[in-house]
This record gives sequence, C-alpha cells and structure tokens, in this order.
Amino acid sequence: MKLYNFIAKRYLFAKKSHNVINIISIISATGIAIGCMALVIILSIYNGFGSLVRSLYNSYTPDLVITPSSGKVFSPKGEVFDSFRNNPDIISVSEVLEENVFLKYGDRSAVATAKGVDSSYQNTTGLKEYIVEGDFELQFGSLKQVVIGRTLALELGMRTTFVTPLEVYFPSRSAQISMLDPLSSLHKEILYPGGIVSLEQNFDKKYMFMPLESLRSLLEYKDEVSSLELYVSDNVISKKGVVTKGFQKFISGELGENYIVKNKQEQNESIYKLLSYEKVAIYAILLFIMIIISCNIFGSLSMLIIEKKEDMEILRSMGAADTLVKKIFVMEGWMISLCGIFAGVVAGLIICFIQQRYGIVKMPGNFIIETYPVVVKITDILIIVFGVGFIGYMTAIISKSVNYTK
Repeated sequence: MKLYNFIAKRYLFAKKSHNVINIISIISATGIAIGCMALVIILSIYNGFGSLVRSLYNSYTPDLVITPSSGKVFSPKGEVFDSFRNNPDIISVSEVLEENVFLKYGDRSAVATAKGVDSSYQNTTGLKEYIVEGDFELQFGSLKQVVIGRTLALELGMRTTFVTPLEVYFPSRSAQISMLDPLSSLHKEILYPGGIVSLEQNFDKKYMFMPLESLRSLLEYKDEVSSLELYVSDNVISKKGVVTKGFQKFISGELGENYIVKNKQEQNESIYKLLSYEKVAIYAILLFIMIIISCNIFGSLSMLIIEKKEDMEILRSMGAADTLVKKIFVMEGWMISLCGIFAGVVAGLIICFIQQRYGIVKMPGNFIIETYPVVVKITDILIIVFGVGFIGYMTAIISKSVNYTK
C-alpha cells in the first residue's frame, strides 16, 4: 500500500479531536450513498418501463413493414411479392389496409382507425395475448366480426356478449354527395363484436380490426393494401431484436425506390428516442444533485486540513514533499465518495431485487401490470460508479487546491 493511501485511510477511520469533522464526513458519505441508491433504483425503473413499452409495441409491430413511398395504397402483386411469400426466412406476409372510418353502435357513434387484416395476420399477431373479452376472431361462420380497443368499446358501450351489430361507414369515392339524401353517398359494413383488446391508452382509443375483404368493400378497393407486414425467422434477427441490416437492405433492394421498408425501431422511432432521452435527462439531473451533495466533502476536507496542520509539518520535517501531503487529502476525499458509492449501489441493488422478487411497490390505478417493473443493467451500474466517482475525485482535488496551505 502506498504511503499516502495508508495515511488517508487512517485519517478517515481514526477518531478526530473535533467530532464535527466525523459528522460532516458521515453526512457526505450518506448523501452520496442516497444519491447512488436513487440513481440505481430510478434508472432500473426506467429500464423496466422501457422494456414494458417495447414489449407492448412489439406485440403488434411486425419485423418489417412495407409501405409505398408515395400515395396511400398499392397492389401487392408480382414476382417480387411472390418471392417474399416463398422466402424461407419470411414466416408470414400479412396484407393490411388502414383507414379512418365512422362507427355507429346503437345510439352511440365514434371515429376510429380501421385495420383490415387477413387470416395470416390473425395467426401471427401478438395481440391475442392482450384480449380482455372474447377472442381475436374476425369470422364466425358467415358472420363478420370486429376486434376493438377497450377505450373505444367503452365509448360505444360495446360488449362481446351483445348482439347489436356495429355499423361502419365511409364516404363513397365515386358517388356524388346528394343534399337531399346524404346517406346515399356513404358505404356501410355490418360487423358483430368478436373481441376487445387492451394494450395502452392511445392504442385502445384508436384502433379496431376487421376482415380485410370487408374494409376493401367499404373503401371500394380490389386488391390494394396500405402496407405489407413481414414476420421473419430468428435467422435474420439481430441481438438487438430487430431485423439485420443486411436482410432489410435485401428486401428494400428487391422492391426499389417506390417502397419504404422499416424495421421495428424505425416504425416506433419516436418512442425509442423518447425513452432514451428521458433516461439521459434523469441521469443528468440526479448527477447534478450529486455535485451539490459532494460539496459536503469540501467542508469535511477543509476542517481536516486545519486539524492535521501539525501532522503535515511533521511529515515535511521527515522529508515528505508537498505533493505527498496533497495526495493524502485528495485520497481522503475520494475514499469518502467511494464509501458512499459502494453503500448506495449495494442498497439500490437490494431494493431492486426485493421489488423484482416480491413486487412490494404496487402500480396505482388500473394498469396492465400490478407492480413497478424493475430491470437492472450492468451498464447503468458502471455509469453510476464512474460518474459519481469522478465527481467525488474532482471535488477532492478542488478542496485540496483551495484549502491546502503550507
């Protein structure tokens, strides 16, 4: 052990002549410990919510989505699209048509985004796991059914046990509007409640799912779609959970410039960026608080330097250089920070483990999960240790520079 480390350690744990120095040192280490504990817990909760949000969006977000670069719809016919259906790396190719429609259920009405989907979509979608009433079935014998978001269902007063049909309206693209009979220019489809899905608030109040052919009939389309949704095998999925760049470029190259191909992250780019920015922002705020807390180290070292002035003179008389004396107090301040960091990180990890295992803290209100989600990442722990450790080291250096006198 180096001499300045040995002396700094003795100063840290030895009894001082002025008890207030011990108290300030304990307060400094405790403040840093609480800050580190808060960082571990809050960042882990953000990770938990981030994983939850991603899992929710991934449940209905395809691995790849193909949309036209111009216009709203396109016809998925031709050799290129047939090759996609025969590609061994592509598990499913789902045709999807999307449009805003007017709904009427009994004496209630609403506007929703209708998604017309085919049978392959029903077989591959993860939305089945979030059905809260009924089933994700769009055809029951000869009856055409609808699966609707829970908030939208509550707005319409719809239940799957009711026999009242849902009327879906959309203006005709070819007929002229008649002032005497405006309803004659509207196309109508009759659907029956098949299932109610609950994912998250924005989704639940916006979407409804209906048979693709019914929506095509309503919109007066033949074989057009708004998008093609591709679900691929694990062979072309990267470690990040998205399609590899090579396979995405292959699909894009086959289609040409008239189509846009997006992976899961690109489809929900704003959500992924928002989660990252929020996490960085909360880390920066708490780190700034740590800087303020570290000011206690400044006061503790100031008083210690005054108390140990005679010891410094003795060390100089024995031939110690000023740099050695300065290193003693720098190490003293840094040890206070390291003690706080160690205690705070350990306490934070223990609390996170208890929450993961037992779910002590419950989520308020009616949410899809009962307890706060927690996911601990080693990268977050390393960032906390290095970030707070750097702040403590710089505080010790500044304290030494300002307070050290010969």
